[in-house]
Amino acid sequence: MLKFLKQVVDYGKEAVQAGRYIGEGLSVTFDHMSRRPVTVQYPYEKLIPSERFRGRIHFEFDKCIACEVCVRVCPINLPVVDWTFDKASKKKELKHYSIDFGVCIFCGNCVEYCPTNCLSMTEEYEMATYDRHELNYDNVALGRLPYKVTDDPMVTPLRQLAYLPKGVMDPHNLPADVQRAGDRPEDLVEQEK
Repeated sequence: MLKFLKQVVDYGKEAVQAGRYIGEGLSVTFDHMSRRPVTVQYPYEKLIPSERFRGRIHFEFDKCIACEVCVRVCPINLPVVDWTFDKASKKKELKHYSIDFGVCIFCGNCVEYCPTNCLSMTEEYEMATYDRHELNYDNVALGRLPYKVTDDPMVTPLRQLAYLPKGVMDPHNLPADVQRAGDRPEDLVEQEK
């Protein structure tokens, strides 16, 4: 009989603990229901990258002197520089330059240490492909300037997520009378009517 009572008590404790866990989970859910959405409707809305964003590398063929500093400072020796020595002018002549963005870690060392500033970081971050070999950009592909988010007529550029008032970092314990930045979804639906 004592064993049976112990099993009933243990079952009751486990049921109470399960109820407590479910209550904690639902409290988080209900807390998030009162917040504003922070979702960006990606193909139609894009965040504008920050000023120092490290995206795809842009290369200017005419400025390059084939010094190979970019290869030496790269942690993975990534840029491939192919050059020949011109005996008449006693200078290196660049023939080919390529970077494999499937391996690149976008550290920006090549851009930082380039003596002629022929390398620069762009805002481009959409480089997904189905074939890994398409990520190997040669000097022609590296020379193309990317399309800016702000210039695309099909996309609404967003500067930042409109979620909390300016200067507020913690969304919890925010007074109810404080107006949050941005419009609520219900307000947007009413504006469209």
